[in-house]
Amino acid sequence: MTAYQPPAAYDAVVLAGGAARRLGGADKPGVRVGGRALLDRVLAACAGARGTVVVAAPRPTARPVTWAHEDPPGGGPLAALDAGLRHTTAEHVVVLSADLPFLEERTVDRLLSTLRASAADGVLLTDPDGRDQPLVAAYDASRLREGLALLTDRHAGLAGLPLRRLIAELNLTRISDPVASFDCDTWDDIATARARIREHGHVLDEWISAVKDELGIDLEVDTRGLLDLARDAAHGVDRPAAPLTTFLVGYAAAQAGGGPEAVAEAARKAATLAARWAEESTTEATPSGSQPDVAPDATPDTSPDAG
Repeated sequence: MTAYQPPAAYDAVVLAGGAARRLGGADKPGVRVGGRALLDRVLAACAGARGTVVVAAPRPTARPVTWAHEDPPGGGPLAALDAGLRHTTAEHVVVLSADLPFLEERTVDRLLSTLRASAADGVLLTDPDGRDQPLVAAYDASRLREGLALLTDRHAGLAGLPLRRLIAELNLTRISDPVASFDCDTWDDIATARARIREHGHVLDEWISAVKDELGIDLEVDTRGLLDLARDAAHGVDRPAAPLTTFLVGYAAAQAGGGPEAVAEAARKAATLAARWAEESTTEATPSGSQPDVAPDATPDTSPDAG
């Protein structure tokens, strides 16, 4: 089996401006789905980028980014893309909108891998109806700059031009991903996204991601292993032992320097202890004439017999 190879360095440009008229002018990038702002969800999907540029007014985000703004303000997606590209240097750039609740890093990796394996200028997703989604795409950065320069000369600027003008100048490959391409243009879309995240099979991962964002941590851990530990502590010791044990595992891991390895080692020790505890509580009374169970490091009682 070939080992997974992460994609080479890339930059990301996230377009987070716009009037959001179909949302009544609401701050769409800040709308929360699954407890996290839409913009933060997109930033998590492109966390592997060497540099990430967000074209919008600065705001608090879950991870550091470079801020840019189009000229003129409100000049539309091509002007925003041009402004973002000016802060990038990688050969390939991922271009995303800020309203993609289900975009994941593996989809970004897939776009980049497909681009690198082809001679295309870019690779974009299509939605369930086959429509192009040019703001869920990976591009050859030099070809984007050439296309934008061509349109600037042809139209004396980029303000007000639709994205399809740029797409028409590029040789593109298309891949389908109905889930990752889902975007939130209306409040009905927001409601649909929020409902899906709470479906069985999604809610736990979404909750863990939201907690990590809220606490400002970036740590991959064995969620299943920690759940098994919590179950063993609840069944073998006492129900309140489950949350307290997992808290202590986290504290011990932090004391040991943090990281997945530290969490795994602390969890292993706690699971072993829970198993020993449960075994003691279920062991039958010691048969007559046999020796009781003792800890391996116990010392014999050498006190004089009082009898």
